[in-house]
Amino acid sequence: MHTRFALSAVALAVSALAQAAPSTYPLDDIIVTATRTPLPDVAAPYASEVYTQAMIQASGASSLVDFLTQNTTLNVAPNYGNKFTPTLDMRGYGLTSGYQNIVVSLDGQRLNNIDGMPQLLGAIPIASIDRIEITRGSGSVIYGDGATAGTIQIYTRPYQGVTVAGSAGNYGAQSGTVAAGLSRDNFSISASNDYQSQRGTSDADVTGQRDASNLTTQRGQVRVRPIDALWLTLDGSSSKIDTRYAGHLSLAQFQSDPAQNGGNTYTHQKFDSDQWRLGASLDLTPDTKLTASRNREDKLSNYVSPYPYKANYDYVTDDVALVHGGDAFKLTTGIQRFDGTRIGASDQTSKNNIGYYLQGQYVIDKLTLSAGARREKVEYNYVPNTGSALHATQQLNAWDVGSNYRLTATTSFFANYNQSFQAPDIDRFFNFGGTFNAFISPEKVKTVTLGANHSQGNHRLKLAVFRAKLKNEIYFNPATWANTNIDQSHKYGLELQDSWRIRPDLNLRTGYTYTRAIIDRANSGGGAFDGKDLPGVPRHGVTLDMQYDWSEHSTFNVGYVWRSSSYAANDFGNNFSQKQAAFQSTNLAYRYRYKDYELSAAIDNVFAQKNGLWVSDNVIYPVSFTRNYRVGFKARF
Repeated sequence: MHTRFALSAVALAVSALAQAAPSTYPLDDIIVTATRTPLPDVAAPYASEVYTQAMIQASGASSLVDFLTQNTTLNVAPNYGNKFTPTLDMRGYGLTSGYQNIVVSLDGQRLNNIDGMPQLLGAIPIASIDRIEITRGSGSVIYGDGATAGTIQIYTRPYQGVTVAGSAGNYGAQSGTVAAGLSRDNFSISASNDYQSQRGTSDADVTGQRDASNLTTQRGQVRVRPIDALWLTLDGSSSKIDTRYAGHLSLAQFQSDPAQNGGNTYTHQKFDSDQWRLGASLDLTPDTKLTASRNREDKLSNYVSPYPYKANYDYVTDDVALVHGGDAFKLTTGIQRFDGTRIGASDQTSKNNIGYYLQGQYVIDKLTLSAGARREKVEYNYVPNTGSALHATQQLNAWDVGSNYRLTATTSFFANYNQSFQAPDIDRFFNFGGTFNAFISPEKVKTVTLGANHSQGNHRLKLAVFRAKLKNEIYFNPATWANTNIDQSHKYGLELQDSWRIRPDLNLRTGYTYTRAIIDRANSGGGAFDGKDLPGVPRHGVTLDMQYDWSEHSTFNVGYVWRSSSYAANDFGNNFSQKQAAFQSTNLAYRYRYKDYELSAAIDNVFAQKNGLWVSDNVIYPVSFTRNYRVGFKARF
């Protein structure tokens, strides 16, 4: 009832304001860079979804994970309660392992792990983000292993001047940012320190501990131009996370009070991540540049309790690319190497990738054509402290062809055909108890996407339909407790984005997805899964966002997200008595800006909807079930 009232109120407000005289106030031009050569999104030969810094700030989201959950068409949920490493689902790969079918990068650096741990998105300060690009059904040529559903590219910005910001809210929520930067023609330096903490939204566990968390992140960057054609960059960051997250509840417990602990001892986990990156960009000609970078990350994941486990990660990435950006012909070619090692108490396991790729784009009047290919070698090594070592290699290919035709100055149509792959993570080769399972087959996907773009002054519409055919989709069979393959499966759906600036002070954005994910044949399930829906995939998803510039200095934002119910995460036979309930949340944000000062207020989940992650019958992890409010300030000097 509360949700229907909120939507009705928003609709009436929009309708009333829309009766005013229409304005030609233009929307911001959107640029995409998935192929490393920027072009307008309406001319892109693939499906995309872009969020600018202005959109992110207006949303009032307190973290990157909250923004992705509340404002994008992605399906996002805490990973069994861990909000710093959320699970991600795009185009029907499911919340269980959908994050492994999306390559997530930060300023070009991969965040995907070599094992079953999701990407550490919670360590990225939202204040540092310049834009987010989501590429759907494409990206396998540039990004390689894991880009089966697509990619999420996050780009940060250097700070200029001094910024001080802070916020406080209920449940002991606090955040603070101190950042400074200086930029000159041949030199720039930027540094920041971010802090977040919360005392928890659930009751204390059996040991008296709350589901509290705190995060500190320090980032720094230095850029110098020793000669006109050369830029050198040195980046460094350090993140430390200490978090506890709640266990599962039964249905009766969840319905009674999702804040109760259910007799659990909360998982206590610590993350330490330190990384540095050295990069160079050399202009060979006005249209051609050579880029090179090396990134190293040392990460510690320490499960303190109730089941102690500690692992060190050592990741090294090398990336060399030649980029030509002429008016008619654009070309990107390069070599990427990723060496990842996990060091545990009893073994050392590594997954090493090296890929070679070529991606070209040619513009003929109103027609844009693109084509690319990639060859990648994946090598695995398992070296236990005692016992026999294991070794395996895989050779995998990806390719992508696309076109975009500008029918008029405001309307274009595009088509994309992509082949992608996912090499198994190192955990897939082992059973639950740590014994060797098998070197399971890599996942291979062919995806067709057709779409249309319309952009005219104050209105922008994007529509895409897709179908994906999969061979050896990778999954964990809960019935046998083993990682294995779905022999054949397919996915199809529709994606809609609409942005309408009704008048200069009012903008409405809408997103809708329809997704089906079908298991065609799974020999590992003995035929019981054949023809069933892949669990954890909602058929419908809706996001609504209204931004109203109340005055010259103030902005009001209303957001709503809804995802339909689906089968529970482990329900591959579609026969559990309990299903994943629909997710919904209504969010409000207000900002007042005067010169270099800003005050803000926000309320998340206004109607305190009880949301949860259903794994199986009576195994429910509560998520986003409280009404959260906060107030904040920001000052720039």
